[in-house]
Amino acid sequence: MQDETETEGSGCGWWPSWRPTSMSLLKSTEAKILACIQNDIWARFVTLPTQDRIWTLTVTNRNLQKAHEKVPQTPLVMVHGFGGGVGLWVRNLDPLSRSRPLLAFDLLGFGRSSRPRFPSDPAQAEERFLNSIEQWRQALGLERMILLGHSLGGYLATSYAIQHPERVSHLILVDPWGFPEQPQPPDEGSGGQGSEVQRSAPPRWAKALASVVTMFNPLAVIRAAGPWGPGLVNRFRPDFKRKFEDLFDDNTMTQYLYHCNAQCPSGEVGFRAMSESLGWAKRPMLQRVHLLPPSLPVTLLYGARSWVDSSTGLRVGQLRPQGCTSVVIVEGASHHIYADQPKEFNRVVQNICDSVD
Repeated sequence: MQDETETEGSGCGWWPSWRPTSMSLLKSTEAKILACIQNDIWARFVTLPTQDRIWTLTVTNRNLQKAHEKVPQTPLVMVHGFGGGVGLWVRNLDPLSRSRPLLAFDLLGFGRSSRPRFPSDPAQAEERFLNSIEQWRQALGLERMILLGHSLGGYLATSYAIQHPERVSHLILVDPWGFPEQPQPPDEGSGGQGSEVQRSAPPRWAKALASVVTMFNPLAVIRAAGPWGPGLVNRFRPDFKRKFEDLFDDNTMTQYLYHCNAQCPSGEVGFRAMSESLGWAKRPMLQRVHLLPPSLPVTLLYGARSWVDSSTGLRVGQLRPQGCTSVVIVEGASHHIYADQPKEFNRVVQNICDSVD
């Protein structure tokens, strides 16, 4: 594995040093995770015209390289979700790179990528993410790709495909965030027949608490906890330890999550600008999904036990009546399908990739 100099946090030097994290600790924890990969990995920073750097993995099958395939296969590009990074794909990198190059990268502002300032305007924050993805693609010389995005990555992948459909051969959305519109509460003054079945409005204290919470970045508590931050992640996300317990018998994966998110908030700020309270998108993707060209196939994967409503996938199909839209429900999986049911996830994605080439 090839590595380059660590990326610098932008304007983060004022954060208290009592947090037990650093880019070096993130690097070493990620290296332990990627040591599980058997195929060839080329890991490096890709520098953008803005001088931001995107941490990138290219995984290739050495046996496939030796075969000297005459027809190059369309690469698979994987985009992680909120608070994630390339290390979370550890169960998927080997299987999905058997027949084609696989690229995974840390979104701008997350993981080991640069952490610039994001605008507070939702459209501008989204555009900041999209510009970095397109500049990354240009820097690597990728002509076309199979684009897969999980959660926030699915939202951004869809927006990217709307702007650059000629670059995407197939769009794979894994439990995508930000598609449905936020439900509107009933009018408080409404009455009359049928009003008794309406849900009661939240109490004033709940509204006040929600307004306070939205003043902070979503993961601020991890940083505010200082030396107790790693224990906090272990306590509230024990599922991440269980999902990877056959690979690591310690807290490697929760440590990775901690180091990814205890750094200077950047992409997190962009996400906050794009989201309403309780996680709804200010610019719901269902309002734009019809802009995807009918010729672009779209597959949506949902976990049967996920908090993301899979009926949204059916709505995507209705909004693209001339397009090819498929919905797959993965039994026994929650929001992190790729880790909950990796064999089924890899099988479905591999079949999609085979259909492209």
